[in-house]
Amino acid sequence: MNRRPSWDEYFMDIALKVAERGTCDRAHVGAIIVRDRRILTTGYNGSPAGLPHCDDVGHLMVDGHCVRTLHAEQNAIIQAAYHGVSVRGGTIYVTHQPCLTCAKMIINAGIKRVVYAGDYPDNIARQFLAEAGVSLQRMSLPEEKQEAIQHHPEAGRNADDPGVTCC
Repeated sequence: MNRRPSWDEYFMDIALKVAERGTCDRAHVGAIIVRDRRILTTGYNGSPAGLPHCDDVGHLMVDGHCVRTLHAEQNAIIQAAYHGVSVRGGTIYVTHQPCLTCAKMIINAGIKRVVYAGDYPDNIARQFLAEAGVSLQRMSLPEEKQEAIQHHPEAGRNADDPGVTCC
């Protein structure tokens, strides 16, 4: 008999599925915002509505980052605002630790808990979340799901791009 997944496992599996819609191959990132065990919104990394995607026209690199796309957390929060859904007191499940900009948006949106799977080297984001009282919890994934959270910083690189840390 199969073991029933915990709520955190269940929602992270959904975030991993949402990440498959991501349109920047440097990292397919997915996020879902949940409150009271109900999904409020989802988001993945992709270009603003109506603009071309990395998958279609390539990366737009600035200082080692692809700036063509919005981050998954940003898209999930924007979807909540667009549809008039309060995320205050919710949990965001995201395939990668949020960056500083996303952490600030999470704080201001009133989200109280972040559950993530893949590391992202942003200690300032961690510090801001902690200072704001937002719980940050890393979730270990089974080996068969690890590939889904791999970052591919070589995608979109060129000779003028000395290094990358984010999508």
